Amino acid sequence: MHLAITGATGFCGAHLARTAAALGLEVSCHGRRPGPVGHHRPWDATEGAPDFTGADLVVHCAAAVADLPPGDPAEAHQHAVNVTGTERVLRAAAGRPLVHVSSASVYDPRAAATLAAPAVTEDHPTAAGHLNAYGRTKAAAERLALTAGAVVLRPRAVYGPGDPHLVPQLLARARYGLLPLPGRDIPLSLTAVANLTDACLSALGLTGTPPWPPGAYNIADATPYRRDDALRHVLTAHRLPARIAHLPAPLARLAARTTRIPGLTPYTVDLLTRSIVLDLTRARTQGWTPTHTLTDYHP
Repeated sequence: MHLAITGATGFCGAHLARTAAALGLEVSCHGRRPGPVGHHRPWDATEGAPDFTGADLVVHCAAAVADLPPGDPAEAHQHAVNVTGTERVLRAAAGRPLVHVSSASVYDPRAAATLAAPAVTEDHPTAAGHLNAYGRTKAAAERLALTAGAVVLRPRAVYGPGDPHLVPQLLARARYGLLPLPGRDIPLSLTAVANLTDACLSALGLTGTPPWPPGAYNIADATPYRRDDALRHVLTAHRLPARIAHLPAPLARLAARTTRIPGLTPYTVDLLTRSIVLDLTRARTQGWTPTHTLTDYHP
């Protein structure tokens, strides 16, 4: 069985490539640089179609993940990678079973603020309200993937060894023994990269269960975490003692809108202050069970 993976040099794609190779699959890594295992097939998401010759299955992980300020010139590049690049992948896949790795950032945070249900289901609005170009372009990309009949996975706040985004930003804020956080402690969903990897393989029918029907699926750890406990665990794992201090959320939101403090954006404030718990029922009914937790985390 030959699995083609786009974005295999990225955080999620690299984990998937190594796991798939360990299971005995033939792996081809499509991107500008060679992946950690398998065959390298050069591909630039902004320029042309990937060559999936010989592939039986495709997982599309490639994405431009940056949290850009409004009007940033790099937004055009993000659209080219996330939206146009996805169009190219879907055409090249030519009907092969395909898993598109999206993000819970596609959900409209304005609707989440008034959501009466205890957890966010896949029916939650995704058409508007995004706080940055990443959310907008991922939402546009997954609409293309859903129309094409793909399985779309929506993880939230993916963490694990080699994470270049979430944990480094956290560690950068923990200075002088203090980690300032906006707002009160809240419950939230996080996703171990190993759980996301397992979901990709399960969705393709590679873990002993049937392939998943086309559609969108929330992916996260089995139970939500308390924000402050989760961050303390990560700090401890990095041997970085720091006391958590709570700052008023309205003040943090104002500062995110009106200042250019590195790492402080409306998106990051929303990520830390809005309680988003994903409903995993749809993925669980396909036989997938998230077994990895934050207690497994190590740098």
